[in-house]
Amino acid sequence: MAAGVLSGLHGETSYRYRKFKSDAMMAVTVGATIVTLIPLFLVLGYLLTKGVASLNWAFFTNMPAPVGEKGGGMANAIVGTLEVVGIACLIGVPIGVGAGLYLAANRASQFTNWVRFSADVLMGVPSIVVGIFAYAVIVRPFGGFSTLAGSVALAAIMIPLVTRTTEEMVLLVPPELREASLALGVPNWRTTLSVVARTALSGITTGVILAVARVSGETAPLLFTAFGNRFWSTSLFHPINTLTVQVYTYAISPFADWQRQAWAGALVLTAIILALELGVRWVTGGAAKAPR
Repeated sequence: MAAGVLSGLHGETSYRYRKFKSDAMMAVTVGATIVTLIPLFLVLGYLLTKGVASLNWAFFTNMPAPVGEKGGGMANAIVGTLEVVGIACLIGVPIGVGAGLYLAANRASQFTNWVRFSADVLMGVPSIVVGIFAYAVIVRPFGGFSTLAGSVALAAIMIPLVTRTTEEMVLLVPPELREASLALGVPNWRTTLSVVARTALSGITTGVILAVARVSGETAPLLFTAFGNRFWSTSLFHPINTLTVQVYTYAISPFADWQRQAWAGALVLTAIILALELGVRWVTGGAAKAPR
């Protein structure tokens, strides 16, 4: 009987010790989460404080005012951002998704290993290096800055991100689905597009939107490619203004009104990126879904 009592006491002590460790680790993780969120909310709060007061209808509809004058807006920069990022998506998303599907379907090939390694390396390359590369191969040979050059630079940043995300999402698809489709006589290419890619669509979409959110905030590549334009322009072969470049230009200027508008532009750009992030949540139903 004594042995049973001692065993019970030992079991209760062990349970309390495990519960203490669990509660302690939970407290550490909650604390780490709070420490991580504090800088985020401080930045967002400061941005709201400085930017909201500078937002008005003229900011969204007017062109930039001449140097040294007050007023004006960033209408051309907002439209230019949407144009440059939209064209980058048209270039980068099909290439990235196609490359990801190929890598997932041919994992054993030496060529795919090199492609995968190259994508991993490109994801770590600083964006300014991509901008310099685009300047050397597009801007200089064609004799000037352009919308197309900026879109190509952003697409080069998007492609490795979309490629690796697509590959990982496709690999989560149960192989039995592919085998069942092939057993029914469906060609391999159609199986990949109609069965595998469709099953992994939510995960692929998540990767695409996150890649778009990243390139939407890039400044360095656009300084070397799209450059900027104080006038209205939607041509693919002329310089174009973007929010990131306009915010950078206004932020380092000596004019108080331009600095005020820089905060407003930064707030609008943050709102666009936040909308894309919320789009991820909406597409994936609140979390990144694994294919079933």
